[in-house]
Amino acid sequence: MCNLTDPIFHNEDSARAHLEQIRWPNGPVCPFCGERDTVKALGGKSMGPGWYHCSDCRKKFTVRVGTVYERSKVALHKWLLATQMMASSKKGISAHQIHRTIGITYKTAWFMCHRIREAMRDDRAPGSDGMGGEGKTVEADETYFGKVENPSKVRKDGTPFLKSKAGRGPSNKRAVVALVERGGNVRSFHVEKANRDTVATILFENVSRETVLYTDESRLYTLPGEQYASHESVRHSADEYVRGSVHTNTIEGVFSIFKRGMRGVYQHCKEKHLHRYLAEFDFRYNNRERLGVNDAERRDNIVRAAEGKRLTYRRTAQFHGAAA
Repeated sequence: MCNLTDPIFHNEDSARAHLEQIRWPNGPVCPFCGERDTVKALGGKSMGPGWYHCSDCRKKFTVRVGTVYERSKVALHKWLLATQMMASSKKGISAHQIHRTIGITYKTAWFMCHRIREAMRDDRAPGSDGMGGEGKTVEADETYFGKVENPSKVRKDGTPFLKSKAGRGPSNKRAVVALVERGGNVRSFHVEKANRDTVATILFENVSRETVLYTDESRLYTLPGEQYASHESVRHSADEYVRGSVHTNTIEGVFSIFKRGMRGVYQHCKEKHLHRYLAEFDFRYNNRERLGVNDAERRDNIVRAAEGKRLTYRRTAQFHGAAA
């Protein structure tokens, strides 16, 4: 449980000291050249507190430089409070709520939220840290959320889509493929089309071949599943959801929290931003209480991951019509 009366949420000096302790536990390091011994604090009223100078590269910097907070006019204690709110809200928190709570404009709150999501993003290269392994189980599944903004009238082979029953089928819907290791982490991917090649690539790049793979009866996983130690599936179409230890309830639970948050909190999301919201929900799941991470530690993990990441307003595209 986090104490919101902590000075880091109300006092700029306390907030800056907290960020410096997380980013520079052994003293300030120059973000431009990486030197520590040549860095000294700058005094005087002209620069203000928190400024440092590196005599090696002759550049000045603060703890913001080289992070998602760089070039932001928002006070650091407000950044920490917004980060705390996003870290501790299981289904997310709207930019409207943040702008009312911490006293900033909605436009600023929206951009802050996207910067915090950028810090939440898992930037590991595919295959650098595989999920699963010998004796471990990974569940894989796909879901569809929201309509694509430029729906196709024809299939890739040029033939038109046939009308289906209202509300049924994934035609022209945004596809999400996700993998979850039981007792471990989740990785979600927004893909243009959830076909066999796409699913196979995601599986092979992220899941160790010694893993036990559980899926539903979808044919997307039949051939890729043969590459793993074991592949079993449940038949949802036959009302089979659990067969001993074989089920996809873990990944279905992940999808449930994601969809409830997107529909109940954010309500609308442009497709070009969907990957950022997936990163947000993945981060909270991967830093959950059951893995021994409390709200304050989750917040500090976001602050720690903010280093080396930048997100400009232009990169987040146009403001109007974005998720709240």
